Amino acid sequence: MENLKPETRAGVLVEALPYLQEYNGKIVVVKYGGNAMINEDLKQAVIRDIVLLNLVGVKVVLVHGGGPEIGELLKKTGKESKFIKGLRYTDKETMEAVQMVLCGKLNKNLVTLLKNAGGKGVGISGMDGGLFEAVKLNDPDGTEYGYVGDIVKTNPQIVLDMLEKGYIPVVTCVAAGIDDTCNYNINADTAAEKLAIALKAKKLIMLTDVRGLLRDPSDESTLIKRLKVSEVPSLVREGIIKGGMIPKVNCCVECVRQGVERANIQDGRVPHSILIELLTNEGVGTMFS
Repeated sequence: MENLKPETRAGVLVEALPYLQEYNGKIVVVKYGGNAMINEDLKQAVIRDIVLLNLVGVKVVLVHGGGPEIGELLKKTGKESKFIKGLRYTDKETMEAVQMVLCGKLNKNLVTLLKNAGGKGVGISGMDGGLFEAVKLNDPDGTEYGYVGDIVKTNPQIVLDMLEKGYIPVVTCVAAGIDDTCNYNINADTAAEKLAIALKAKKLIMLTDVRGLLRDPSDESTLIKRLKVSEVPSLVREGIIKGGMIPKVNCCVECVRQGVERANIQDGRVPHSILIELLTNEGVGTMFS
């Protein structure tokens, strides 16, 4: 921006104006993970985007995972990470590591970054205020995941209260069990979906390590920019939506079906991709509507 002429800068703001008006006072849920959470420059860009949106009246909720950090802690303790169908197998020791990393180090580091950027972040877990209630994840084929949970109820009042007072809720994906006296590890994509629906959010943004949904995974020029939820089943049958993209797409589809106006899968490796999506004509990633 330093090299831009004053009139160019003014033009950028004018282009953003109708979007700022559209999103003013509305809730946007951002699911944060992947490379954007590891690379320091990208992390700073995400944090600044969120603080800027908060300052202009957009109510942003940040939902984060922390897979790499959990893996590092387990490695230090001599425990191997194990994944089943894309989910971390979570035994008792792993659950302790999940809570230490997600509810402790990572969550509070993000709150500090928001503060340093001029924002007011508050870190909470799915256990706080009964935000998420979960039961043990039961796979129809009997696959065992350990302490991995399935959210059965979301009580969003604690988040709404924070938003009303101008805070930025930073939500980590651990939930209280209602079928057992334990806590559960929750998939961050699923947590973001459930929370966006419960908050009646205007938009869900899922930051990933790919540009969005590609017709040809080896060719980034085949990005599908817009997609109606009714078109998704045929793309699954054609094999265009497959593998790890299926659960992310399902989260977006469920959000839109349950009243969230739009949901986006977009590249968290692009600096300021949140602002590009929300406040420009071009947008970024794949938008479901």
